Amino acid sequence: MKVLFLECDAERSWAVASIGPAFVAAFLRRHGVEVGFHRVTFDMTDEQIRSVVREHDPQLLALSMTTRQWLRGRDVVRVVRRAFDIPVIAGGLHPTFSAPEVLAHEGFDFVCLGEGEEVTLDLCRWLEQRGRDVPDGAIPNLWVKGGERPKLRPPFPNLDEMPFMARDLLDEQNGVYYMVTQRGCPFPCTYCAARTYADLYEGFGDYGRRRSHGNVLDELFLLERTGGVNYVIFLDDTFTIQRRWVLEFCRIYGEKLAKPFSLHARVETVSADVLKALAKAGCNQITYGVESGSVRVRREVMRRPVTNERFKDVFKWTEDAGIRVTANFMMGLPGETRDDLEQTLTLCEELDVTDFGYFVFYPYPGTQLFHECLEKGYLPQNYYELPANHRESILRLPDLTREDIHEFYDRFTALRQRIYAKRYGWTLEELTAKGVTAELSESAAVG
Repeated sequence: MKVLFLECDAERSWAVASIGPAFVAAFLRRHGVEVGFHRVTFDMTDEQIRSVVREHDPQLLALSMTTRQWLRGRDVVRVVRRAFDIPVIAGGLHPTFSAPEVLAHEGFDFVCLGEGEEVTLDLCRWLEQRGRDVPDGAIPNLWVKGGERPKLRPPFPNLDEMPFMARDLLDEQNGVYYMVTQRGCPFPCTYCAARTYADLYEGFGDYGRRRSHGNVLDELFLLERTGGVNYVIFLDDTFTIQRRWVLEFCRIYGEKLAKPFSLHARVETVSADVLKALAKAGCNQITYGVESGSVRVRREVMRRPVTNERFKDVFKWTEDAGIRVTANFMMGLPGETRDDLEQTLTLCEELDVTDFGYFVFYPYPGTQLFHECLEKGYLPQNYYELPANHRESILRLPDLTREDIHEFYDRFTALRQRIYAKRYGWTLEELTAKGVTAELSESAAVG
């Protein structure tokens, strides 16, 4: 049995490869399933895509997709299925929370809801032993085309028993490695897709699970022995939850590996002493989500009750510890006004960080704000056909026009260019040549 994972680039090829397939592939290989991988770059022709599939000759095609990847992934599957009679399974955030819409499109046979390791293995065994006809409800978490929503199985209980990620699916280069130490997020943010998995598995207990220090370090030591570690990017949504875990990790990592690393954190979860410990262990960059400069928007719209003073304090502690700060901001949320956006721009200037990213809000399926936008009529009828590119809004908001959002997006770009010009003495022409524009801001979100 052979499974081919396709990673579909939405707009460009520098983005981090999907982490989910790397876990699923490792799990399948542990159980004797052959796994192939190919990255479908944005400039690949239909014939090139068919040639890749023909060369691998899989018995199952698998795609993990975010909403940003959906339109490209849909088109790729159409190309493949018109040439080959191969069953296709889709997983990841977008298919999990838009399963009926995904299955309605040509070429998709199955959708995996939630975690995919055990589901994909069960499907492989079924296809090997019983053929293509999978009865509705036969495999938990597997939504069959034309069938009803399946029952869910509990999430994988002990992450230490999960095999290390299949690194050949991650496009890692130059000794820079991606790491994940946990699954699940305890915070109730209305805009974030991470929270939707906890909601999906409601009834199975706490969805949050974290690997032991020994398990995480064993993987890093293996990478050091086999390829050499130059830098580690921790992709956990919030690395700094569980203070005791973080401090113990810093102690062990600093003593035994001490390679530079970056992470994502929330200002509610760090303190000056934690930041000093992280810096001593090798952390040299942290990305914080500020999102809005309006306390009202954060509290009432986003469910993030944190003050602007807290951001200022934590950013100072972080920089005092010798760690670079990247801040991410959003614009175009339901309930937001021009005055709120002015506050966001002002706070961005006041924080004076090393770098920042800025993104137009897109309502991801499954999130609370997606359901609000749908119920209030903010989404156009063809929203599934519109790209989620984070540079322009697809919403029809009562308090902000698309022109308002575009204006502030340009103002954020101009602010970013001014900061870089002042910091490095660059001219506008040099800024453009070096890519210090909106395009660069999107890379901040992936380390």
